[in-house]
Amino acid sequence: MDSKNFEILRDKWPDLATLGGFAEHYTYSDSSSALIKLRMFCENLANELYRIHKLIKPYQPKLFELLDEDAFKAAIPPVVLDKFHIIRLDGNKAAHGQPTTSKMALSCLQEAWDLARWLYISYAKGKLEECETFYLPAKESEKELLTKQQTAAQQKIAEQEQKLEELLEQVNLYRAKAEAIEQPPEQLQLFKASGQSVANILNFNEAETRSRLIDKRLVDAGWNVGHKGKKTEEVGQEVEVLHQASETGKGYADYVLWDDNGKPLAVIEAKKTVVDAVKGRNQAKYYADGLEKQHQQRPVIFYTNGYDIFIWDDAQKYPPRQIDGYYSKDSLKYLVNYQRKEKQLLEHIHINPSITDRDYQQEAIRRCTEKFSKNYRKALIIQATGTGKTRVAISLADLLIRAKWAKRVLFVCDRKELRKQAKQAFCEHLKDASSTIVTNKTHTERQHRIYLATYPTMIKYFNTYDVGFFDLIIADESHRSIYNRYRDIFLYFDCLQVGLTATPVNFIGRNTYRLFGCEDKDPTFHYSLEEAIEAGHLNPYEVFTHTTNFLRQGIKYKDLTDEQKQQLEEDGEDPEEFNYQSNLIDKVISNKDTNRARVP
Repeated sequence: MDSKNFEILRDKWPDLATLGGFAEHYTYSDSSSALIKLRMFCENLANELYRIHKLIKPYQPKLFELLDEDAFKAAIPPVVLDKFHIIRLDGNKAAHGQPTTSKMALSCLQEAWDLARWLYISYAKGKLEECETFYLPAKESEKELLTKQQTAAQQKIAEQEQKLEELLEQVNLYRAKAEAIEQPPEQLQLFKASGQSVANILNFNEAETRSRLIDKRLVDAGWNVGHKGKKTEEVGQEVEVLHQASETGKGYADYVLWDDNGKPLAVIEAKKTVVDAVKGRNQAKYYADGLEKQHQQRPVIFYTNGYDIFIWDDAQKYPPRQIDGYYSKDSLKYLVNYQRKEKQLLEHIHINPSITDRDYQQEAIRRCTEKFSKNYRKALIIQATGTGKTRVAISLADLLIRAKWAKRVLFVCDRKELRKQAKQAFCEHLKDASSTIVTNKTHTERQHRIYLATYPTMIKYFNTYDVGFFDLIIADESHRSIYNRYRDIFLYFDCLQVGLTATPVNFIGRNTYRLFGCEDKDPTFHYSLEEAIEAGHLNPYEVFTHTTNFLRQGIKYKDLTDEQKQQLEEDGEDPEEFNYQSNLIDKVISNKDTNRARVP
């Protein structure tokens, strides 16, 4: 697929040139496909930069992890990283089936062109005059699009897509063989300085790019952001703040997010790099102090370099923490106007014995609330199967709701049947809390208090909610597969999070402990199978082993009866080919009745 803007990369990076060409082709006719191709462009470019600089990749080399690796951030100029992230965010929307527009695709296409120019001049000894002009993709009329759909052009695109897949496979194999070493800090600085000099030649404006990224993330959270610094009723930019330590006593906050009553909900301070984050935090605090004096309401503090965002709710004594996006207006209003004022001390709230009446269940809940009271935000409960994990989850949610710590709760599990059972239990014990099961039809609903979902469903739709939407997430069966496949859910939402599992302490992965804020093999609460049996809450078990002749000896033609041979012939099989050793059973042959009889 040829391109208008990416042919400068064709000789050295044909995969990037082809992905750029596809993105141009789809910009107006299929914006989602264009954005997905641009996201692939970024991922391939990031992998190429790892190869060029011989950087060690993260354990899970997805796009965000590649961009967020310390060595990569130390080697790549911030303005270039910002462009990566702008494309990543809109590409994620497209990949998750969210609405996209041609305007979004065109904007990201221009960012990708900037990355292509930067790569070309930095690593292919290209010249500025060879890539000074951006060419708009051809905009086709609806009639032309309809005509194309009725011609062989679609077949040609399909063939080119197939060639692209083959090309990407070859390139990925090549890059997988690249040598990687731990580069010293001074070498990473040299890489960054070289890349920055090219960014300067291309007149990349770091402040403007950072502002575009911040604006985009605010818009994603539902805020009405003015174009190019223009103020709106919701989002003020370059807002004058009094009571500052300057000659005039004034300062100018980068962003202030306003409530409908004219009071500040949040202040945002933007700095160049993560190194400047502390400066941004301190400056944002000064602005928050000034705004509080002016409006008698303390705003939540955000500080950012564009892609790394930190929140600091010092009014609730929380330390700063990194989050994945900005709160929506609704979530900020709830935090500032309700939660701050109405939250009660957890030790003063009783546990409902009609939900959990056993001592160990109540101890599990108290262990969690003790952590939360100390401003920890995560916990991990390990309880043997049959000891009432779901009841503990419901009782904990009930306590936090009554204490005004939680308004919206998400319960996630791995199977639909468990989700159904959990919903019945929540409805039984929390009758006044409206609930819903998250599906492709209900994932846009925002009026409920209890949300129940399977992991596969939630991974599709989690980023359609703002990061502050839920106050509590309870994750059932929190074991290794949750961390490996679904951890993005927990990294995205900024809320209290509790993991539940029956997996024994020694069999839980270290990453799962870390995901829920615990040291290795040291959960928040543990109630073992042996303890449950000893206390009489569970009965001891016996293991029965059963097998069959087929499973022991395999299936051999000479051992088949005449009736069995005749049956195989009637089914269109060749009986003489049925010679399978026991270790091949279930790999090539499936017996439904045998599988049903097995106890999982």
